[in-house]
Amino acid sequence: MTSPLVQLDSNGVSIWLDDLSRSRIESGNLASLIETRSVSGVTTNPTIFAQALGKGEGYGPQVSELASLGKSATEAIFEITTVDVANACDIFKDVYAKTNGFDGRVSIEVEPGLAHDTAGTVKQAKELYAKVNRENVMIKIPATKAGLSAITSVIGEGISVNVTLIFSLQRYHEVIAAYIAGIKLAKAKGHDLSKIHSVASFFVSRVDTEIDKRLEAIGTDEAIALKSKAALANARLAYQVFEQDFATSEWAELEASGANKQRPLMASTGVKDPALLDTLYVTELVAPMLVNTMPEKTMEAVFDHGVIPENSIVGHYTESTEVLNQLAKLGISYDEVTELLETEGVEKFIISWNELVASIDAALEAAK
Repeated sequence: MTSPLVQLDSNGVSIWLDDLSRSRIESGNLASLIETRSVSGVTTNPTIFAQALGKGEGYGPQVSELASLGKSATEAIFEITTVDVANACDIFKDVYAKTNGFDGRVSIEVEPGLAHDTAGTVKQAKELYAKVNRENVMIKIPATKAGLSAITSVIGEGISVNVTLIFSLQRYHEVIAAYIAGIKLAKAKGHDLSKIHSVASFFVSRVDTEIDKRLEAIGTDEAIALKSKAALANARLAYQVFEQDFATSEWAELEASGANKQRPLMASTGVKDPALLDTLYVTELVAPMLVNTMPEKTMEAVFDHGVIPENSIVGHYTESTEVLNQLAKLGISYDEVTELLETEGVEKFIISWNELVASIDAALEAAK
């Protein structure tokens, strides 16, 4: 029997785990997931590291060492997280080699407080890349206005980038443009374009959470009928943007020089509404050249009972557009929702980052 996760991978969707911790690395769990769950990459963010470090599993010795060296909480976080990411990169090195760099990737994010600081983002992206010192690392940069210029600069340095916190189709167009500009810059600087990879992380479930709340407030039959449809519509239309924006003669020329398309990545694919099927944001988003980064709970649900179609995106563009049109007719502003979600996304990561700093600060103090 072929597992649903093997089938998902066969249908063109790379399975990346949305979680990382030292205990997961050292116990052999991460290596096991490559073998048993077709996992081909890992993504991290400030919230994930805050949770891992909050549990303290396996971090004690390094925290004690960093305390003895007089490191600040921010310096300690840099050291701790880059060690985890470098070790995870080593675990994925065979996947990386086998897939010619498309998979076997581990993502680490710049500090969320830099979300509106282009120069600061570029500086830290370079520092993280140098510190991890692994070809298969990806640096996560948020798709804020300031982030767009940073994406171009960092790609231009030959560094692979995971663009995160994308909610709107318009911003996604801008992200792809920033990536292509970065590839041109990298080419001008003489970098090997075939070594540069990027994914664009389009957030899914949070769109339904916000829009469903507004639909319930309206409360009409027409509004309730649209519940839990916006996120899939938005994500499917994002794939259409991917198809269109990489179908230009400009891109074909860069591809001929060895450039790789920036792949769309479906993020935030854990279902928030218990009334929904727990595999919804995976099985309904299947297409070639896609990445789905999922929490372990979602991944296990797909492994257990996911029904994987050959393609559940292409062919749904007209109905997806109609869903967004109907929302507009009900007075729900797509632009307002996506702007709010971007703002909240940055704020949530800043809160997690501050919690992380506070917990490491306490751990350093205790270790003295």
